[in-house]
Amino acid sequence: MFMHNKRLQYTVRVSEPNPRLACMMMEQFGGADGELAAAMRYFTQGLGEDDMGRKDMLLDIATEELSHLEIIGSIVTMLNKGLKAQLAEGQLKEAELYLMVGSGGASAKEAILFGGGPALCDSAGVPWTASYIDSRGEPTADLRSNIAAEARAKIVYERLIHLTDDPGIKDALGFLMTREIAHQKSFEKALYAIENNFPTGKLPGVERYASMYVNTSQGDGDARGPWNSGDEWDRIDNLDDVMPADQGDGTATVALSAKDQKVAAKLADRTLSDPTSDPTTGADMGAGPGAGRTKNGDMGGTSSIHSPAA
Repeated sequence: MFMHNKRLQYTVRVSEPNPRLACMMMEQFGGADGELAAAMRYFTQGLGEDDMGRKDMLLDIATEELSHLEIIGSIVTMLNKGLKAQLAEGQLKEAELYLMVGSGGASAKEAILFGGGPALCDSAGVPWTASYIDSRGEPTADLRSNIAAEARAKIVYERLIHLTDDPGIKDALGFLMTREIAHQKSFEKALYAIENNFPTGKLPGVERYASMYVNTSQGDGDARGPWNSGDEWDRIDNLDDVMPADQGDGTATVALSAKDQKVAAKLADRTLSDPTSDPTTGADMGAGPGAGRTKNGDMGGTSSIHSPAA
């Protein structure tokens, strides 16, 4: 059960309307790393959590994220106050209204349909979606995802802070950014309070592969560091040493019943390509400049790309 307190968790003071800034702020309202996504991620995780300590923490933070959604929504509303009033009352001339709507950087749908108020979408007008929630129901995986989510949200807030000189907005965004830091600390503590939290899940890794580092991107720029070299790693620079890793022949096989084998053979025969054929195709018959070599000799040829005449 929720009770709404009409006072914001942090006071919103906006110096003047700014529809374009409001559009950018929408990223933290209905975006992938925004407050709604955070609230839904932690709320659903908390409902499914068996550990009472983690459950309490997740529901606490989820509820606070809803209060942060309210702060961002209030900022958006204040920044759009002039636009909303002018759209509703129609006091400006047509051309002036067009300019005001366009200045927001948002779609006309947002301005007209939502009237300048916050909608469940991001700064590009993309609707919020539950696919932003990447929970797996395994705390050692979900807590790591939460840590990353808080880190991403902090970076978005940093960028929004750099976009405005409004002291009241910078102050409120600084509060929200700092709460991301606090939440990240809580998730880190909860993760490391789980004994044997790495690797995630229950099943152990296969020992012979767990410390293998395969240098698959070779050439200029090859680098060494603690992430791929040292006592913790079996570094593989010669890919022939691990191709395939299981010492098998590297082919894909399946045991089929006699009936399936017969049908599979018929399919292979029916779709067999003749390597000795050299058919004339539509590409040959329709070849023009730039088609490369075709059966029509150098008809295709090559050509330079020219800009159309002005």
